Amino acid sequence: MNTARSVIVFDVNETLSDMSPMGERFAEVGAPAQLAKLWFATLLRDGFALTAAGGNGAFAEIGAEVLRGLLAASDIGMDLDHAVVHVMAGMAGLGLHPDVPEGVRALRATGYRLVTLSNGSTQVAEKLLTPAGIRDQFERLLSVEDAPGWKPAGTAYHFASGACGVEPGEMLLVAVHPWDIHGAARAGLGTAWINRTGAHYPDYFVAPDYTVASLAELPEALGAAA
Repeated sequence: MNTARSVIVFDVNETLSDMSPMGERFAEVGAPAQLAKLWFATLLRDGFALTAAGGNGAFAEIGAEVLRGLLAASDIGMDLDHAVVHVMAGMAGLGLHPDVPEGVRALRATGYRLVTLSNGSTQVAEKLLTPAGIRDQFERLLSVEDAPGWKPAGTAYHFASGACGVEPGEMLLVAVHPWDIHGAARAGLGTAWINRTGAHYPDYFVAPDYTVASLAELPEALGAAA
């Protein structure tokens, strides 16, 4: 194990969870399936804005309000309240990416402490990890709802390091989002970017310490660097 970093902290939404079924939820209420990506991006934007202005907000509350506005403009032809409830319920029923269980178990077997840090709720993380049989691999499930603000603000990552009783430099953030990688790096954490789609990493963000195509590749990458 890399002794400099003893705790691996995982982003949850899209990093561990496969959010592609959310498009089906939108289609089921009569909205375009592709609206799911706009919804998630707008949700994040508004959460970031609240943090930038010195506040915080609950992921589910922001998500529902953003969703209400998008669906109202889409002329879905069904009761708006029911549509919002149906789509939002999809977040609690998502599954893991196929590479996640193997990667998580291998990292834990190597001796790393594993935690999650999500801009969403710990309940969503619990419902994601428990059915897959890997909840017991994680020491703690953390949410920015208990922090001063959302990731990528430095206070979110420092909240996680404080909760785990380690310095930021002893943690490694694993995420699919370059903005999350950038925020963690600026906060003093090590970083690992999972690039499942072969995307280009933006030059304006701090580059990740490790880049892998799947979580299953990360244990070997960390072992090679130890």
